[in-house]
Amino acid sequence: MRGFKRVFAYLYHLWYYLVMLIVIVSISPFIYVTSLKENRYQNFFWWARFWAKSVLFLMGIRMKKFQSAPLLKEQHYIICTNHSSELDIMMCLALVPNCFVFIGKKELANIPLFGYFYKKTNILVDRKSISSKRSVLEKAAKKLKEGIGVCIYPEGGIPAPEIELAPFKMGAFKLAIEQGVSIVSISFPDNKTRFGDDWGVGSPGIARAIVHRPLHTDGLSLNDIHRLKDDCYRQIYSGLNISENNPSLPPEVVDIVS
Repeated sequence: MRGFKRVFAYLYHLWYYLVMLIVIVSISPFIYVTSLKENRYQNFFWWARFWAKSVLFLMGIRMKKFQSAPLLKEQHYIICTNHSSELDIMMCLALVPNCFVFIGKKELANIPLFGYFYKKTNILVDRKSISSKRSVLEKAAKKLKEGIGVCIYPEGGIPAPEIELAPFKMGAFKLAIEQGVSIVSISFPDNKTRFGDDWGVGSPGIARAIVHRPLHTDGLSLNDIHRLKDDCYRQIYSGLNISENNPSLPPEVVDIVS
């Protein structure tokens, strides 16, 4: 039985990449036109969400969302989530209707077709370069000033499978305080087992998402950066440990920083 599950998971991963290609080729004329100019990004974002929802649907992934507070319409946020799977990208797009861009590793730009649109519409970072990291924060600040949110994975990448939640980098929290933008934390407790980096693990089914109450930065200074980072970490970590039989929001999910 275990061998069958691993074979199925391997085929499931192949199916994922085929689905990604089919969907992106199908909508490529629309995303190409809307990616040509920055002022068309709102339209591109609509198609990006369509792509994400289509991939999840064709993979047999059903999202189950738990949300402690509604996101304000037309408001832009810094979105922080745990990073354990490629599903995180699709689920962020499917969950958050507020327009945003990703900060992601530059290596993804090498993926055929997907990489072209990824490079044109998101902010790429070379994690080995200090100057690249500094430039990324400047570009992200510019997007926030234009009214476009930013999605950052504060762990800095997908950690080793045995690590539930890696320590957070400071960039997202420095950016939030300097720009006066609220942080929305999201926990993905199932993505690692639903579709992790290990090709021997993966299957269709329910993937839960816990959208926590926004952490506001009004009145905060850089002296508060560690507290803000710790509050975000605590929110996300609490959401990774909700019970399958009792999937209500944990009591720790409150508006800690206000």
